[in-house]
Amino acid sequence: MHISLDGFVAGPNGEMNWIKVDEEIFDYVGKRISEGDTALYGRVTYQMMENYWPKAGEKPEASKHDIDHSKWYNKAHKVVLSRTMKEERLPNTTIISDNLSDEINEIKQQAGNDILLFGSPTATHSLIQQNLIDGYWLFVNPIVLGRGIPLFVDIKEKIKLELLNTRQFTCGVTELNYIVNRQ
Repeated sequence: MHISLDGFVAGPNGEMNWIKVDEEIFDYVGKRISEGDTALYGRVTYQMMENYWPKAGEKPEASKHDIDHSKWYNKAHKVVLSRTMKEERLPNTTIISDNLSDEINEIKQQAGNDILLFGSPTATHSLIQQNLIDGYWLFVNPIVLGRGIPLFVDIKEKIKLELLNTRQFTCGVTELNYIVNRQ
């Protein structure tokens, strides 16, 4: 998840035009994403992704990143947290509208690789509040927004983290990769 230095994941109106991405970050993220087989989204992010990624790799001007991510997206199982989407027949997609903790824990118990949460601040807040996030993969952008949508809200208990690694990108973004230390 991209985050500003002062802890925001989007501007006050959901703006993300401050996020720095380049080929170096795309390549790095692409390798990490290819290790996961399940993508978790909130409704808004899912609808945005679904409108672009299924066919993005087929466009004549598609970049290597677009081709690779489109292939991954089409193969990945998608989990959508939404109270408003109905259980439609969506390809390779599960909608969770209630019993969040039970449903997520059931998915965690299934065979497969990592579940990767993409954007989706509201979904992230719900998962954090129910202690369902096992790690944070943050891309700290060199900007102070001053206001916006924060990553962490209404935290009731400390979340102890263990730093796995960091990486500095030439564009100034720093990756911080943490696991949640539940001990």
